[in-house]
Amino acid sequence: MKMKRWLSIVFAAVLVFPTFFSGLQTANANVTGEVSIDPLLEKAFQLESALQVIVSFKGDGAPSTNQLNLLEEIGIDTGISMQSLPITGVIATKAQIDLLAKNSEVRSIYLNSELEYFNEESTDITGVDKVRTDDGFRKENGGLPVSGKGVGVVINDSGVDGTHKDHEFGLNLVQNVLGTTNLNSLEPTLLPVSYQEGVINTDSNSGHGTHVAGTVGGTGAMSGGKYEGAAPGADLIGYGSGAALLILDAIGGFDYAITNQAKYGIRVITNSWGSSGGFDPNNPVNIASKKAYDRGITVLFAAGNEGPGEDTHNPYAKAPWVISVAAGVKDGSLADFSSRGTDGVGGTFTMDGKEWTWQDRPTVTAPGVDIVSTRVIAPVSSLAAEQDAATIDPAYLPYYTTMSGTSMATPLVAGIVALLLEANPLLSPDEVKQILEDTATNMPGYEAWEVGAGYVNAYAAVDKAFSGKNYGNTLNINQSFNSNVNSATERTDFLVTYNPLTLVSENAYEFTVEAGLSNLVAKANGAGLLGETGNPINLVLIAPDGTEYSSGISLLFPLYYDRTVSVNSPIAGTWKAEIRGLRGNEVNPIGAALPEEVQGTLAFTKVSGFTGLDDISGHPAAGAIQMGVNERLFDGYSNGTFKPDADLTRGDLAKYLVMGAEVRQSLPAQGTKTFADVKTSDLSFVEAVIAKGAAFRGEQFYNGVMLAKNGKFAASDVVTRAELAYSLAQSLGLQEQAEAFTGDVTVQYKDERVAIEDAGQIPAHLKGYVQLALDLNILNANFSVTQGPYDLQPTVTATFSPTAKVTRGEFAVAMTRFYNAYLK
Repeated sequence: MKMKRWLSIVFAAVLVFPTFFSGLQTANANVTGEVSIDPLLEKAFQLESALQVIVSFKGDGAPSTNQLNLLEEIGIDTGISMQSLPITGVIATKAQIDLLAKNSEVRSIYLNSELEYFNEESTDITGVDKVRTDDGFRKENGGLPVSGKGVGVVINDSGVDGTHKDHEFGLNLVQNVLGTTNLNSLEPTLLPVSYQEGVINTDSNSGHGTHVAGTVGGTGAMSGGKYEGAAPGADLIGYGSGAALLILDAIGGFDYAITNQAKYGIRVITNSWGSSGGFDPNNPVNIASKKAYDRGITVLFAAGNEGPGEDTHNPYAKAPWVISVAAGVKDGSLADFSSRGTDGVGGTFTMDGKEWTWQDRPTVTAPGVDIVSTRVIAPVSSLAAEQDAATIDPAYLPYYTTMSGTSMATPLVAGIVALLLEANPLLSPDEVKQILEDTATNMPGYEAWEVGAGYVNAYAAVDKAFSGKNYGNTLNINQSFNSNVNSATERTDFLVTYNPLTLVSENAYEFTVEAGLSNLVAKANGAGLLGETGNPINLVLIAPDGTEYSSGISLLFPLYYDRTVSVNSPIAGTWKAEIRGLRGNEVNPIGAALPEEVQGTLAFTKVSGFTGLDDISGHPAAGAIQMGVNERLFDGYSNGTFKPDADLTRGDLAKYLVMGAEVRQSLPAQGTKTFADVKTSDLSFVEAVIAKGAAFRGEQFYNGVMLAKNGKFAASDVVTRAELAYSLAQSLGLQEQAEAFTGDVTVQYKDERVAIEDAGQIPAHLKGYVQLALDLNILNANFSVTQGPYDLQPTVTATFSPTAKVTRGEFAVAMTRFYNAYLK
């Protein structure tokens, strides 16, 4: 079994990493007191007569004299023992291992397997930048910004280049250690492990550890602070073993951290490597991470890069005392490569007299795609040259590079942990983990076994560390839902070679819809020939009876390239997906859509059963309601109904936006609330939606995703169509585009723009949001086509009804469109 230091480099990942094989999700016989034996040993002995193995003994500190004598008595004479962990690395034969396996002093025996080497925007979207500039936090912190000052963080990786000014040896890189655990280089003797300290550059071959170090606590010195790490005030301790890494090397990092904890104030150790297989508490890595935890050191592990399949989670990240980090995209979604856990899998075991419960899921998700951090001149750091050129200012290219992977997400969270420990040095590892989970942002469409509690929120986490506020009430992972749906979705790709000079019918793809589908979603990419400018194309689905469902053509097509059509309860038969173009007008400088091979996907969802939705059968919005409930975008009532024809209240909208629109948590000062008319049960949801920077995709200074109403929140008031347009467009972070809008409100009808006749009823401050909601096909206009007996052409009129009340069924349709097009 090969272990992996997880790393995925854009355009080169396939060349770097082997396949990740998953194993059983159960602990071995270790929990009964028997010696845990690595199942790989038997196969390895078929190839070699003597192997490098890791023997873990019972106890808390270094192996005792009696335990070391035991090794010598059975003829093991070559190896090293850790200084603070009950672990030895030795060269042993099968006969010797058989003898050890029978000894009551031995806890586990594992092969010393090989490990393979598996931020500017990141600090913004996770709220780290907001932490640095928050005046209240500064005052709480003695007048200085929270930066992780005084917190020691061990980078247990390939090493760190201490010549880089962002983490210069002797300054914020307070120690740089080269591990020396190569058993084959030892003379026949059993010695305590030794460490080579004070090595300026321990990462001359990989670049992986250097990138990790910059993400944790780089100062941004070589970029004027632009690519500063999450905790630039932290004390970094590099521990590396160069390009090659074995289990014993990784354990050496833990041993060094425990041995030197007091000397360097070590409170955090970050590990961007892992393995495959089931969870075994007595695996030597888990023993090491548990001992670090016992000493008050917060341990983080990368979840792995073998997604999107289930049951691909790094086994070392499953330990209940560590923080497992999944990799997110900067738009708030989960990276395809990020490893997933297994739904419903976990268990209990006893260790050190305490019963533990583990779950096969990440803890939180953090940015892990195209992350900019410090580079060394090494083969790995040059593989992302193309992405670097597209991402990094040319002046900074010699000092920074982009990498992707859970390797990049994990150190960002490690830096956030350092911020928490500066804010409250008394926090235990369990409390740190709980804070990260409690303050995370819901990620709609994902389950806990995929993303954990959600996307990490550094600002809310530091706020909780300082104040102890009651975050976590809005998390989907903590909710008990009234309605539940079981469904399955099948996806297929399609391709249309679009040419505006040919007949429309030639720019089409035919497909079959089976009876009983609850939802059909078609998505096409209109990025344009160069993938940069956008192409003003319209995706249209045509039902067997001729009914057309259009994605519309956004006036913001360079901003959003995807075209999405969602059809609830589609009729069975032969359908067509057509690509059409926008003819030239004042908002389309291209003049017409350009020829393009348009790639897309079709998703067919079928519901097999549901509960808590007793009143939706036969309703036109039933399919949307089922899908939205399945994705946790909204919920039904406790009496088993959904009430699709009832009006949507502002209180329910607040709750549903936090559930399904990726809205960050936010709370006012303890004992206060922004609106006096808000009930305690609604407080967490209301404060989240009205807070500055509420939308994950928005800037921190943007308004909330709901607005006050005459100085109150008015939770029982009904939501209007114009207000819903504001909330959904604002949730996409489009405040600047909405506020910049001028002119008439129009809507796409086939290949022309039609003015909205009742636009005068739209409040002035909401006109831009209504225009966006129409362009993005989140909300519909109502069309009327008339033609008199002497008219050569029909007259098309459109209305929006901005003051009309939104029903819960109408909201379900709009919310599922919003989700399918822009969050999924």
